[in-house]
Amino acid sequence: MPIHLVQHPLAQHYLTVLRDRRTEPPFFRQAARRLAYLLVAEATADLPTSPVEIETPLEGTVGAHLGKPIVVVAVFRAGLGLLDAALDLLPDARIGYAGVQRDEETAEPLEYYTKFPPMEDARVLILEPMLATGGSLSWATSKVKERGAVDVTAVCVVAAPVGVERMESEHPDTRIVAAALDRELDFHYFIRPGLGDMGDRLFGTV
Repeated sequence: MPIHLVQHPLAQHYLTVLRDRRTEPPFFRQAARRLAYLLVAEATADLPTSPVEIETPLEGTVGAHLGKPIVVVAVFRAGLGLLDAALDLLPDARIGYAGVQRDEETAEPLEYYTKFPPMEDARVLILEPMLATGGSLSWATSKVKERGAVDVTAVCVVAAPVGVERMESEHPDTRIVAAALDRELDFHYFIRPGLGDMGDRLFGTV
């Protein structure tokens, strides 16, 4: 499976806060942001760097700058919960948005909005916290590839095996970074044990 699980103790701590049904929206958003720092750091761990000469207060030295531009694509709504952390770490990133909602009967994606920056030369991070059936992530991945993306990594909080398998079948060149690979989907297409509807929990909607 094309998935990398982030096993850092802090990642597992914040994932547990997100799973807990008692976590209220303000603390849920806080935990999502802190977990996103760890996920985005892992999703960019293999980025190339370019050497740069600088002066410290004491002497000259050689440091490193990122050698490749970044595009961050947030999948509405839940992807917005990871966006601020991604931009904290990558303030020069270009930002795209992918609006999709799930058909409640078929669980297939229904597109309603897309807006993407240039991305041919970039590492594209698709922020899709809940990888359930894989429909939304596969759709978003197809959309960015249509715009020229060739280096794509999905940043997820939790994933279900069926979604990972779909991505492996439809987009085997796309890496998935997640905090957990959960057991299954239920009959309502919710990830089990999961953490509920992440968009609702982020924004206090029902």
